[in-house]
Amino acid sequence: MNDKKIASLAGEVSLGGDLPVHRLGFGAMRLTGAGIWGPPKDRKQAMAVLRRAIELGVNFIDTADSYGPAVSEELIAEALFPYPPDLVIATKGGWNRPGPDQWTHDASPAHLRQAVEGSLERLRLEQLPLYQLHAPDPAVSFEASMETLAELQNEGKIRLIGLSNVTQEHIQRARRFVPIASVQNRYSFADREWDYAVDYCERNRIAFIPWYPLGAGGVGGEVLNRIAEAHDAKPMQVALAWLLRRSPIMLPIPGTSSLQHLEQNVTAAALQLTEREYEQLTDVPDLVRQGRVSAVRAQSADGRGQV
Repeated sequence: MNDKKIASLAGEVSLGGDLPVHRLGFGAMRLTGAGIWGPPKDRKQAMAVLRRAIELGVNFIDTADSYGPAVSEELIAEALFPYPPDLVIATKGGWNRPGPDQWTHDASPAHLRQAVEGSLERLRLEQLPLYQLHAPDPAVSFEASMETLAELQNEGKIRLIGLSNVTQEHIQRARRFVPIASVQNRYSFADREWDYAVDYCERNRIAFIPWYPLGAGGVGGEVLNRIAEAHDAKPMQVALAWLLRRSPIMLPIPGTSSLQHLEQNVTAAALQLTEREYEQLTDVPDLVRQGRVSAVRAQSADGRGQV
């Protein structure tokens, strides 16, 4: 199959009913140095990964000003500008970075304005196609953050607005100010805390962008590995295939700094799970809960569960 068509096999999702993208994107967080801090060890390799993603048909790239900080956005521009006409770059703001693996909230109006201006400059864009609030700030009114993003949209600096790390209540509150094009939360076949948010997004035609798509260990890993072996596939490919089947509004963004892993991830667009395989993966959280209940009962039966 032509490389150009691989990502397109995942189908399309429309961001805000306005921007169609293939449903298998690329997350650019891992292109930075250790601790999501500083430049990558191999800058040429990082840019090669970005260029190869485009060759494979990926036309949605997710980043953030906090990745590096600034490094991920700069790499995207250096590798891909001038951009393909169908490429949608989504970035985020709302964190400060004191050091490696350190993150502090700042979704204040002043910070968000500064963050948007910085992303526009680094990405060499006049308008950000999709700008996401990286996380609600417990020290700042959520409404104040959303009002600021709405103002920036009215000023033409943002085309579409998205949210990240939010509850359904946050989504509903945000929609009082602006249409919401996407929601990005942690989600996988084994980690289904946000199932209800996925369902809400599907009902309201909001794209759902899952991060940490593998998220499996123990019994989840056993089920995943067994299905992967049956398809002569990698566990990540199976996990991505489950996500793509879970909902038509799902837009996974697996990230990597490896060309080999990039190609493996994108090939997941062509992987078709059987109904039984899909249900087995879907049932993993219930199996995990049942295992915990059985363990507690066993402990109680021999006295170890008593205080």
